[in-house]
Amino acid sequence: MENQTHILRAFDRDLEGIQTSIMKMGGLVEAAISDAAKALETRDAELAGKVRAGDKPIDALEHAVNEDAARILALRQPIAGDLRTVLTVFRLSGALERMGDYAKNIAKRTGVLMEMDEIEGTTKSLRRMARLVELMLKDALDAYIQRDVDLAHDVRDRDLEVDQMYSGLFREYLTFMMEDPRNITPCMHLHFIAKNIERMGDHVTSICEQVIYLVDGAYPDDDREKGDATATGAPDAG
Repeated sequence: MENQTHILRAFDRDLEGIQTSIMKMGGLVEAAISDAAKALETRDAELAGKVRAGDKPIDALEHAVNEDAARILALRQPIAGDLRTVLTVFRLSGALERMGDYAKNIAKRTGVLMEMDEIEGTTKSLRRMARLVELMLKDALDAYIQRDVDLAHDVRDRDLEVDQMYSGLFREYLTFMMEDPRNITPCMHLHFIAKNIERMGDHVTSICEQVIYLVDGAYPDDDREKGDATATGAPDAG
């Protein structure tokens, strides 16, 4: 009995350790989203460079989390809720790593856009969109820690606003490009940035769906409404 208690305590410590790493990773991604959007709006090359460099710690954390989770699966052989926790950690780390990549891509395009004339008002809208995703991510991580299914559903529904913002920006960029051919190149970069932010929102909804799975043992059975009507086929990242 004493040995079994020791094993259970060690298992709990393992789970706490990887969940702490997930929250640390989430904090780094939140900061990367915020800094990337600020660097874009203020044309801050130094801040954009910080975002690009900051992707390496996010990648390193994902690697460490996945290794720890794989070790837990091999050694502890968890079942039921504990197994769902470990599987959720795998998926959360992947979603967060991808969001870090998108932030890095935004920072890269910021450097390119700084070599071009600014199109007035466009970056403010992108920063608002990024702020919405950043707040969604914060709430999604809170839902994960608190095992709050209602909050997870709420955040998942809020992605509709991100999709609608993306569709509006897409139409706005088309207008700019038709008005002046010189706007085509910068608007293409701005469009890719908007698409990166929209994809971040999709990854936040994925995190929320994992929270729902973790608590309820099943994924949501409804198809979330999408507000992106552009159907552009744009790649995820540039």
